[in-house]
Amino acid sequence: MGGVELGSSIMNASGPRSAERDEIFELGAAHAGAIVFKSCNIAGLEAPDNLKNRGLQHFAALAREMTPGGKRIIGSVVGNTADEIVKVATTLDRAGASIVELNLADPYVLETVGPFANLERLKALLARVRGETRCALAVKLPPGQGGHEPRAIADLLKSQRAAIAVCANDLPKDLEIDIASGVIKGKPRTLSQVNSFYRESDGALDVVAVGGINNGRDAYIAHLTGAKALQVGSALIKEGTGALARIDRELDALLAEHHHASVSEILGQARFAE
Repeated sequence: MGGVELGSSIMNASGPRSAERDEIFELGAAHAGAIVFKSCNIAGLEAPDNLKNRGLQHFAALAREMTPGGKRIIGSVVGNTADEIVKVATTLDRAGASIVELNLADPYVLETVGPFANLERLKALLARVRGETRCALAVKLPPGQGGHEPRAIADLLKSQRAAIAVCANDLPKDLEIDIASGVIKGKPRTLSQVNSFYRESDGALDVVAVGGINNGRDAYIAHLTGAKALQVGSALIKEGTGALARIDRELDALLAEHHHASVSEILGQARFAE
């Protein structure tokens, strides 16, 4: 993803079991895939609870400790100014993170930095981060992309060499899909933010699906609709770190059942019956 070999398309979502040293090492021991750190800012936060973190240096130290052993780290970034976002991204990059994810979907960032107020503001922020970092760059997008069309955002990400769009896996609950053929019942339509960015980027962006991945079938469908990688949250909270390996095994079993050697063979292959 973004030119980085991850070892698995399954990973944790930023937040669950990804803030403290012990739980991060537990994740690393339980699953071969990448580890996504909890979103952090420079000094750390006590509130809101979803962003409670020990601060940048805590996560930078963990990255420096883990990456020499080959573990792929994805550092997730928040801040209440553009300067802070650039500082956090740069520090995590230099600490060894393979991918830096700018969490521009969280209200904490949306309400302070306002990266989607207009496209020029978003472009300026990404240009600054890209200019200071060498790692692969991911952008976590809010629902509706802040009111902008997916094509406009996809083109902007590509222009600033952001390789990864982290999108909502907001598939309709009544979706009817035959996973063997990838055929979807009903009239052609946009299925999810994941599906939209997969189509609008013309293959130039790798798309990560967040949400609704509770088992191997969910993972398989997300890949069919365009996700190259998947972030697991709720199942991780409910089951613990074993959820990642379980979903991975279930996905592998489905791939084998349908005679596919890898996820790449089903990526974006969903299609409509009509």
